[in-house]
Amino acid sequence: MTYQIPPNIELGEVKLKVSNLQRSVKFYQEVVGLKLLTPEMPDLPGDPLETADTLDILNPTARLTVDGKQALVVLEEIPNAKIVQPRSATGLYHFAILVPNREALGLSLRNLIESGIRIGQADHLVSEALYISDPDHNGIEIYVDRPRESWSMDAEGYYTMASDPLDWDGLLQEAEGKSWTGLPLGTIIGHVHFHVGELELAKEFYCDLLGFEIKLDARRQMGALFISAGGYHHHVGLNIWAGVGAPVPPENGTGLKYYTILMPNHAEWDKIVNRLKNAGISVKSGTSTAEQDRYYDAEDPFGIKLRLTYK
Repeated sequence: MTYQIPPNIELGEVKLKVSNLQRSVKFYQEVVGLKLLTPEMPDLPGDPLETADTLDILNPTARLTVDGKQALVVLEEIPNAKIVQPRSATGLYHFAILVPNREALGLSLRNLIESGIRIGQADHLVSEALYISDPDHNGIEIYVDRPRESWSMDAEGYYTMASDPLDWDGLLQEAEGKSWTGLPLGTIIGHVHFHVGELELAKEFYCDLLGFEIKLDARRQMGALFISAGGYHHHVGLNIWAGVGAPVPPENGTGLKYYTILMPNHAEWDKIVNRLKNAGISVKSGTSTAEQDRYYDAEDPFGIKLRLTYK
């Protein structure tokens, strides 16, 4: 029987490599709406980078949160960083922040407009999405799902998705008379989307090995695959928009350090790690200094790093 990844996986923290930590912390707080994660979550006066509990002086890192407990995004400043230009290498196309309702998306939209940042937008039928980039060209999607019962499928069993114009006015009406205080509780990492060098090889790794299911096969139409667990529209997007055979970015390049898949329990974690080992994929064990959680790190054929842990 073909292996399928458990339907109740979750995506955990995303770690990004940035060129200027202070600039990025300011962006992710003021524009995206995350908060610095510290043991007590106090109000942070002055320069946020003065908070020793949040930053590693030898390798400057900031952990950002919604709930004050778990990091959603981790930023690491890279010495002599080379800013990777969009669509020039394999790696991050965007990571996607899923907010719990349209009101939250409307509030984010209003804040993004007020920030003056360039905003992309799309109605994907299964979701409504806003697109921005951080100062290092790391792509970010902020989106809300439509109710799952409203998602439609085509004759091949794939979800019907589109990139229609977004109802900006309707979203802004949702936010009328309400204050934006950052991303609300219930916000999670909804999916990640990567540039890869070859879609068939990506399918072998993510579907045949890790066990994700194809929910939209757009290889011929747009050079992309959308895959998921548990019937979601996609947990991972894969595309060849940086070109077939796109190079791996340099080690000191900005972009993704790793993304995280949370397996539902220790047994399923062991199972997927052993599948990687048996396939000849190098896996490295470690323990999170912040959470004391055990994990394994692996790498796909395109240099994209994956962290596997369990709930």
